[in-house]
Amino acid sequence: MKRFLGVIRTIAASIFSVIMAVTAMICTLLDVKRGHLFHLNNRLWARGVLLLAGLKLTIRGLEKLDFASNYVYVSNHASLLDIPAVIAGVPDQVRLVYKRELQKIPVFGWGLKVGSYIPIDRESRLDARKSIEEAAGKIRNGASVLLFAEGTRTRDGNLQPFKRGAFNLAVRSGVPVVPLTINGTFAVLPKDSFSVNPGTVELVLDAPIPVNADGGKQEELRVMELVHRTIELHYRKQ
Repeated sequence: MKRFLGVIRTIAASIFSVIMAVTAMICTLLDVKRGHLFHLNNRLWARGVLLLAGLKLTIRGLEKLDFASNYVYVSNHASLLDIPAVIAGVPDQVRLVYKRELQKIPVFGWGLKVGSYIPIDRESRLDARKSIEEAAGKIRNGASVLLFAEGTRTRDGNLQPFKRGAFNLAVRSGVPVVPLTINGTFAVLPKDSFSVNPGTVELVLDAPIPVNADGGKQEELRVMELVHRTIELHYRKQ
């Protein structure tokens, strides 16, 4: 019975996501340049998904940030629910850097494609570099970005090694990096599962880490190590 209810929650959240993807496309047509309507629509989507999934969201560390500034948020990645948790919980104009293959998902993927988020093709270094440049441009125009440093969701719930992409972006743009730890999403919806278990998801925001824009690869590695250490300190998979 518990698993059956979990599947029902997933189906309800999926149907709601399709509806909100359609409204996201409409928002994009009405607000082509700034993307604020698109982000507002997605915040409503995120909150609705968490509600339908039976999840409670708690946030720590908001007082450490100045939301008049722009940041590169770098997070762990444990579940499909990480994205709605961050969008619902962080009161910032966050632009998601996502895998281009998500655009292939009917309706939902189309909403991503026409919106103000940034696709990245991990199969092509050239396209990945272009995506990083696009993300840097969005930061300069007044938006923050979110990247999952592990590159893909964990299969066993453990924190994985980080990739350099997020830190390359931070150094290129000279924007502070905010370590963002997501707890609880692996327990409620692990990879390859279709059943959502009710529970609590926690976001932990740490103080922004200043970045030296002239530091090159060594600066990327320095910040990457700091962020990994910080997220590892707070992370728990249950």
